[in-house]
Amino acid sequence: MTDELLETSPEEEGNVITVKLDRALFLVKILHSSETELCDPKNEVYTPGEYLVVDTRYGRDLAEMLGAVKEYHLREADGSKPMVFEVIRRATPEDLHRYEENKQKEEEAFRICREKIQQHHLDMKLVSAHYMMDEPKILFFFTADARVDFRDLVKDLVSHFKMRIELRQIGVRDEARVIGGIGVCGRLLCCHSITDKLNPVSIKMAKVQNMSLNSVKISGPCGRLLCCLSYEYSLYQEERKKLPPEGTRIPYEGTLFKVVEVNVLLGLVKFLGEDGRILEIPASRLSFDSQRSCWAIKPLSS
Repeated sequence: MTDELLETSPEEEGNVITVKLDRALFLVKILHSSETELCDPKNEVYTPGEYLVVDTRYGRDLAEMLGAVKEYHLREADGSKPMVFEVIRRATPEDLHRYEENKQKEEEAFRICREKIQQHHLDMKLVSAHYMMDEPKILFFFTADARVDFRDLVKDLVSHFKMRIELRQIGVRDEARVIGGIGVCGRLLCCHSITDKLNPVSIKMAKVQNMSLNSVKISGPCGRLLCCLSYEYSLYQEERKKLPPEGTRIPYEGTLFKVVEVNVLLGLVKFLGEDGRILEIPASRLSFDSQRSCWAIKPLSS
């Protein structure tokens, strides 16, 4: 039995890129971590929703078959070529029974590991404990603000459990993905239920979509900006190009009006005139003169 020391998994992986695949592959979801990975079917036919035992970056484990894919999303930091894992077998009733038995043992393993973290006075938060399928190994996920020297902890855990121990440091977004939960929308967290390959988000995305900049309202359970801020961002960007930006001044009815608010969804632009008047003009009444590089408000039709 050996202990393993693994490097910190970076929380921010950079942008997500789309890679075209040169052959038919399956996308699977690892049950314990909710990560999606590519698998080679090896000429076998599998049905979406079927459970498989697959090789993963952590070892052999149980995964759910999601479907065949022709392209794949991966983070730039992972390179331009996705990792492809092997399907070992269809999950048998014995595999599923062992998985459920392991889940019960994981509760005790989690409790023991958390106690030993306290005994070693380590500044780390334990997230999950997981027994691997086909090998005597327990995988522990944890978060921490900095790198943690957990060598003595690993030795202690190996001595207690009499099997291989793997500790892996993850980020707060990864923690939300592993644990799961309900978002402010009332649905399951996207990172847990849809995909773990999500683009980074920025406060600019909230501004472009006219959302409240109150951090509580635009942050997820992980404390970071909502991943869904990126979903409609490109649409808002394209639609905003068709409307004058905030600060634009347009003469109308003998008064200079300034754009103070743009509502992309409603297609309305709010103006404040120098005479104090406030106007809400629909996008259909706004036009851009490319030759003069200026916007104009069309008069109301009689």
